[in-house]
Amino acid sequence: MTKYGNDRAWPFAEGGGGTIAFFTILLATAVFLWFQFTNWGAGLFLLLAAFLWLLILYFFRDPNRQIKAQPGLVVGPGDGEVVEIIKMTEDRFLQAEVIRMSMFLDITDVHVQRVPLAGKVALVQHQPGKFLQAFRPEASELNEFIAMVTDSEGYGRILTKQIAGIVARRCLNYLKPGDVVQTGQRFGLIRFSSRVDLFLPPTAQMLVKVGDKVTGGITPIAQLKKDHE
Repeated sequence: MTKYGNDRAWPFAEGGGGTIAFFTILLATAVFLWFQFTNWGAGLFLLLAAFLWLLILYFFRDPNRQIKAQPGLVVGPGDGEVVEIIKMTEDRFLQAEVIRMSMFLDITDVHVQRVPLAGKVALVQHQPGKFLQAFRPEASELNEFIAMVTDSEGYGRILTKQIAGIVARRCLNYLKPGDVVQTGQRFGLIRFSSRVDLFLPPTAQMLVKVGDKVTGGITPIAQLKKDHE
C-alpha cells in the first residue's frame, strides 16, 4: 500500500476562482451600498449577496484528502451516489466489454473529480451534446461530456466520463494525453448537479452497489486483476 498527501493551501476547486471572484466583488459592492445608504433595499441586497457568496464557497469547496493507493484498487472518481451498475459494450473509446458504474452528484456534493487509478492519460475528448437530467440512463451518451481514458499499468484501460446535466453546463478537465497520474489526484470539475460514469474491465470485482454514497479518492469502487492473471 502506498499513501501520499494530496494537500494544497487553496481550499476551493481549480476552475472556480473566476466565479468566486465575481461573487466576492458582488458582496463587497453590497457592503459599500449598505454603508452608503443604510436602508431596507441596501440591507436586502447585502443579505442576498452574502447568501450567494456563502453558497458559491460551499459549492466550490475542495477539501484535502489523504489518499491510500493499493495495486489495482479503483477509488471513487468523485463524490455522489451510485445510481447504476451494468455490463455493456463500450464501442466508442474502449471497444470492449465493460462494467459501467454511474454516479449522480447533487448540489451538496463536492464537484471535484479525482483519478480512479494510477496510470497514464491516453485520451481526453470533449463531446458537445444535450443537457438532459443527469440521472437519466441515456444521459451517458446524449449529454455533453468529457471522456478521459487512462492506461492503468497492467490493469487495462479505464474510461471516466464527466457528464453535464440540466443545471451543470460546463465540465473541466485539467489533464492532457501523456500525463502520468496518481490514484486520487484531482483532475477536473463539473459545475453544479451532474454525473460521472466509470467504465471498468468486465473482470472487475465491484465493491459498491446501487444506492451507496461515494467519496472521491477514498471509497473503494472495485478491485482489478492484472491483465495476465
